[in-house]
Amino acid sequence: MEPREIVLLAILAAIAAVGRIPFASIPSVQPTTFVIMMAGFVFGAESGFIIGAVAALASNMIMGQGPWTPWQMVAWGLVGLTAGLLRKTKLMNRKSGRIFFGIVWGYLFGLIMNVWGFLAVTQAESHITIKAFLIYFGASILFDTFHSVSNVIFLLIFGDTWIKILSRFKRKYGLLE
Repeated sequence: MEPREIVLLAILAAIAAVGRIPFASIPSVQPTTFVIMMAGFVFGAESGFIIGAVAALASNMIMGQGPWTPWQMVAWGLVGLTAGLLRKTKLMNRKSGRIFFGIVWGYLFGLIMNVWGFLAVTQAESHITIKAFLIYFGASILFDTFHSVSNVIFLLIFGDTWIKILSRFKRKYGLLE
């Protein structure tokens, strides 16, 4: 990987990280997911994973680090990874497919974070039951829905423009081929 490609990944991770700050007061509205999706879609799975993991680590330097940070790094990394792996499919090459992808990842991100939260709350001495599991996960549905809806809004408003801009950078400068 060339230095200019590393710089591009760092800039995209920084944009994704900083994107969380203005929306911090709105639960689960995270343009970070959108930026990571777009980067993975245009630059590929490896780049998407790197941007997702770094964005989580960097944004938590402002929003607060904790034991949830590695889980966020994995979750956002997987968003970029799967966007990159699916980028040449019919699903991702249609706007409706990318919107579906954004909806699904709004809930999958929540699911991954809920696994961490549930394990942290129950700990070793607690009894893990299906009922407790379902109640815990059910309590987050509204937040996961906000995340999914915000993904859709960002994709509808900015998706095509971001794809054009990032594709142009990729083509013009021969980045991450």
